[in-house]
Amino acid sequence: MGLFDWIKNSSDALKQIEDKMYRQKSDFIKVYQRNIALEKEIALRTEELRKANQTLLTLEHVWDMMNSSRPLSSVLETIVSSLHGEFGYIYSCILQKQLDTQGSFFAFRTYLQNSFSEELDKCIPNSLFETRFVIKEGDELNEVLKNHEIMYFDNLRKVLQEILPFELSDEKIDEFKQKNPAKSLIALPIVSKGFTGLLIVFSPREDAKDSELNFLNLFARQIELAITIANLFETVKKQAVTDPLTELFNRRFYEDALSREAVRALRLNQPFSLISLDLDKLKHINDTLGHAAGDAAIKAVARVINKNSRSVDVPSRVGGEEFTIILPGVDSQGAMVAAERIRSSLEQEHVEGVGQVTASIGVATFIEMTTDVDELVEIADKAMYFAKQNGRNQVKLAEAQESVSWQDIAIDAFVQILDQHKIPFGKKTANELIKKLQSRQETNNGTFAKELLFDVVDTISKTYTPYYTSGTTKQKIELAYAIAKRFELTKADMDKLKLAMLLYDIGNVMIPSDVLTKTTPLTKEEKEVITKHPILGAQEILKPISHISSIIPIIEHHHENWDGSGYPDNKKGDDIPLISQIILIVDSFYAMISERPYRKAFTKEEAIIEIQNLAGKKYSEELVREFKNAIKDIYME
Repeated sequence: MGLFDWIKNSSDALKQIEDKMYRQKSDFIKVYQRNIALEKEIALRTEELRKANQTLLTLEHVWDMMNSSRPLSSVLETIVSSLHGEFGYIYSCILQKQLDTQGSFFAFRTYLQNSFSEELDKCIPNSLFETRFVIKEGDELNEVLKNHEIMYFDNLRKVLQEILPFELSDEKIDEFKQKNPAKSLIALPIVSKGFTGLLIVFSPREDAKDSELNFLNLFARQIELAITIANLFETVKKQAVTDPLTELFNRRFYEDALSREAVRALRLNQPFSLISLDLDKLKHINDTLGHAAGDAAIKAVARVINKNSRSVDVPSRVGGEEFTIILPGVDSQGAMVAAERIRSSLEQEHVEGVGQVTASIGVATFIEMTTDVDELVEIADKAMYFAKQNGRNQVKLAEAQESVSWQDIAIDAFVQILDQHKIPFGKKTANELIKKLQSRQETNNGTFAKELLFDVVDTISKTYTPYYTSGTTKQKIELAYAIAKRFELTKADMDKLKLAMLLYDIGNVMIPSDVLTKTTPLTKEEKEVITKHPILGAQEILKPISHISSIIPIIEHHHENWDGSGYPDNKKGDDIPLISQIILIVDSFYAMISERPYRKAFTKEEAIIEIQNLAGKKYSEELVREFKNAIKDIYME
């Protein structure tokens, strides 16, 4: 091979190598560019994933708030704040459709307060919350609601000019846009039961991706769910504190409100008054015209009370025909005026199928007459009973109690019983209870006295009834009191009832414990021993206590049956003291719903059916009827 041939071959080989290197370099550049593109794509997807995770976390936070029964306003504020802080939107708000005498309009329900809202506030004559936004038929925002879909707007001038209820010049809009970098607006429909509105977001971006709109749509649906849950919560909350027949507050709410008002009154040294109102002759209306007529009369009272109550007052139905009104900040003079206004308004009310109805009303004032809530209730009731017993259809102002209260009488009785009789829990415990009872005489607290008495009775009852449940005494008295009110007993008889309810089973302390606690069926002889407890309680324990002599016949006959089959004297019908009859039916009910060694506890419904089956036998039919009404009012509202 010649030199020139070698050179030529070498040159060709070198060119091939250069071509190969060029191709490899080109491939490398392509791989490099592809890697750069992949890195950008990964960064973009990572950011999208971060935003998605942030969205999910925010939605989870909102969900947690919704499930914690937070107010709807708090949930909505969280949503608009999240849109701003976590997703970079300049401004967000929620507009709600409203209606008044001038027609429908849109107004702010909640909005983000920042520099954007400050500048927006400068552009309008009124504050943002006072502005009525008008969205007309054919406007683009109206299409959002009409079609129930998200819409994106890049023409802020047109949108603002459409919804603002006044002219906004181009110069004003341009000035506003210069100070705020908002370049587009996204509107989302919010439609839930009882709520129609828009979620509006101002974005710094000129366009919106589908993923962004999907995220916002999740927020809109979350708002709809939040509104639904909030409405359900408010409905349930209202039902829990509302009497279903009258839509006034129920007993539970009344008792809580009374305690709160007493605390506030003492803190501020400001009085409040309590009106106790009883519909006259409801029993007669029910018996002669039927319970539908009775319900109509009760509703009429509720309407009158509502019409004559302030927004701060607390009108409640606390029993069958019993109503109360708490009047914050009102003294006795003002309360008497309010009570008389209710009485006279009711007198003028015509009830379909009934005619005229009237009420007896008692008025008592906290701080002015007493600083004890229980005593306030008692003296208001006492005044109401005075009005009822002195002709009905009148208002009576309460007086501070001058005579010895039933609590004091009961305390003195228990002190003597514990001191003179051997109670099966030992002398040490008896002495401790005596000291507790005697300490009551050094205070002026009716609430303390009642709770102490209930505790003493529960303690004694457990000694001869191991399965006795604490708190039952209080529940028994509450039910007995509710029944007795339906028979329109006098205040004196009501006090006898309360005292007798504490003492009616005291004779059991003299029954051998092996008989009382026996878990197998009793023998004939053991039953005879048990039947002696009314006589033992009345004659052996209570008769020596002179100041409670009036309840002796009540205690003695609380196991007599309506048909004469009871004990100890086989009394029947109206020969049995009414209070004894009430004690029997209350005692029977609680015995049925309590666990026993030889049987399971009845449900309340089963116990009511059993008692109803014994109407005309163990109990009078009238008593059973009023018992059922009282149970319904107190325990099954």
